[in-house]
Amino acid sequence: MSQPLDEESSGSDEERCGRYPGARAPDRRRRVNAHGLGITVSEWGDAEGPPLLLAHGGFDFAGTYAVFAPLLAERGWRVVSWDQRGHGDSDHAALYTWDADVRDALAVLDATTREPVPFVGHSKGAGMLTTLAQILPHRASHVVSIDGLPSARHRRPEPSGDERTRYMAELFGDMLDRRRRLAETQRRPGTLEELARRRGRMNPRLSFEWLCYLVTVGARHDPDGWRWKLDPVMRFGGFGPWRPEWARNQLPSLSVPLLGILVGIIEEMGFETSREDVEPYLPRDSRIEVIEDSGHFVHIEKPAEIAALVCDFLS
Repeated sequence: MSQPLDEESSGSDEERCGRYPGARAPDRRRRVNAHGLGITVSEWGDAEGPPLLLAHGGFDFAGTYAVFAPLLAERGWRVVSWDQRGHGDSDHAALYTWDADVRDALAVLDATTREPVPFVGHSKGAGMLTTLAQILPHRASHVVSIDGLPSARHRRPEPSGDERTRYMAELFGDMLDRRRRLAETQRRPGTLEELARRRGRMNPRLSFEWLCYLVTVGARHDPDGWRWKLDPVMRFGGFGPWRPEWARNQLPSLSVPLLGILVGIIEEMGFETSREDVEPYLPRDSRIEVIEDSGHFVHIEKPAEIAALVCDFLS
């Protein structure tokens, strides 16, 4: 079930920084009930157009596609993105796991169409949709991974048997302990510019103008300042027991065409994946493109180029 959402009002900071060349607010927003958790969905493009599922990366939200998504919509796609649990305007959860994120993606897909559609994702979002395409291949027509193909460059010894059971139990226990400690906390407030500078540490190649714009769509303005709309419990790798090599080893089972977009400039948020890392594991009907002069957020650095690449592949 989906319910329409009202647009939020804007204040003086939003008027000053809430515009960016090419950026466009979603044409529609709605809520999807994902097994009791509220997920906020954003759409760009004609409501009767062919759907395309677009998943954001960790610590991001659908609004980070404000330039990229309209470019896909201009090519005729109905672009459907969503704030993952604990991110943006979606509900916070007691526990965050990779499997739960995949189930949420399926809930959004079910509330959109029952026909096979292209899956496009960045970073963690790409990995989630690749997993979903492996589980339910009849629901995906293509998969596009924007710097989301896993590398085993930092591989750790694989636990097995009882060790794996203890590993999973320790991770879940740590997550629940963290939830208990931080149950009543909030993210640290600041001015709009302060939040943009903090974000710049994770996005060092993106302009300050873009980062300020991002605050206006991904943070809220409370009486004591701006704060990111992100569950304080969330942290890097905070999506439960998951390792990049697990996803890499499953790649050969993907049965739909795959476009993997890799980058040449390594950043903190990226997987550091090279063509050589993944070529031995690629399924049939795969294509790899390397954008040498861009970093992890290549769809923000070069939105027109990546949108053209994606649409060419889907055509």
